[in-house]
Amino acid sequence: MIVTGHNGEKQGNPDGATASIRDVARAAGVSYQTVSRVINDHPNVSQKAKKAVHAAIAELGYRPSRAARALAHGVADVVTVLTSNTRLYGYAETLGGIEEAARSAGVQVAIRVLESDGPNDVAAAVEAVADPRAGAVIVLAFDRAGARALQALPANVRSSAAAESYLGRRTAAAESARWIWFDDIAAAQTATEHLLSLGHRTVHHLAIPSTTAVGDRQRGWKRALVAAGAPVPDVVRPQSWSTAGAHEAALQLLLDPTVTAILCGNDDQALGVMRAAHDRGLRIPDDLSVVGFDDIPAAAYLTPALTTVRFDFAALGRQAFELLGSDPDPASVAVPTLVVRESTGPVAPHRRPVRHPDKDHR
Repeated sequence: MIVTGHNGEKQGNPDGATASIRDVARAAGVSYQTVSRVINDHPNVSQKAKKAVHAAIAELGYRPSRAARALAHGVADVVTVLTSNTRLYGYAETLGGIEEAARSAGVQVAIRVLESDGPNDVAAAVEAVADPRAGAVIVLAFDRAGARALQALPANVRSSAAAESYLGRRTAAAESARWIWFDDIAAAQTATEHLLSLGHRTVHHLAIPSTTAVGDRQRGWKRALVAAGAPVPDVVRPQSWSTAGAHEAALQLLLDPTVTAILCGNDDQALGVMRAAHDRGLRIPDDLSVVGFDDIPAAAYLTPALTTVRFDFAALGRQAFELLGSDPDPASVAVPTLVVRESTGPVAPHRRPVRHPDKDHR
């Protein structure tokens, strides 16, 4: 797990990351479209550009996309993304990574939205994309709808998945699946350890909906508490993983004077918790430390700036596309990064009293 400080600079060495087509383009001094043309033997490229691109590929150890070549063998040059959401930050960034990789490979991207995780909606969406002659499918399995759609895909459909975690360990479909996911267990464990290191007696957890009863972020949070011999509080499950849902849940949670640190399931929840702390008359981080997940663009510009776990969702999307051209081989993407900012700090000797519930923010 990599940890960064307030300025975002890394305080550790990341695992070796796979070079992207844009890395090659920067090293060669050309556009990424030119790199794509060189890789695909396009005739309208100068010898000078070809030489620079091949040198950059050799230097960076870049492996050209196998996905486009795989799609060219008997299926249309289109990828359909199955997802239940296109607007939440993680979903949108992952879609952007898929689109970038597909565009570089000359492959079109279509989107099919899962209306719900109900059996009829899942079956209808899968039926619409399950023709193996129509192209490949990438599933964003960040939630129950995506996970159920992935399990329902026929084995003869070329597919891959960007998942909440390694769902394959829990499904019979793992043998033929191509998975990519973040190590949420390690990420949550490191974030919880950070809060405990600041002197907090324990860490409370607001959980986001998971593909399973116990999500991997919850597993990592609990693992850190147990290892430290800290109390394990009940998990708080808001009605939704929205900012409003977290705000409502946190207003009640903060009535407990022993709550001094909260690990939120994502940054949207963290925003709700921070507002609830304000409404209760608590100061962050003097009375309450807050950690989120995702590192949304606004996280560094909040007051106080939000400590959060940074995920490279665009890389997740790019690798999900690349997996279409590979043999089934589940693998986690680059390790998430804990970015330490102003919303976490040493525990105070005494937390100030909260405002009376009658003065709740409306």
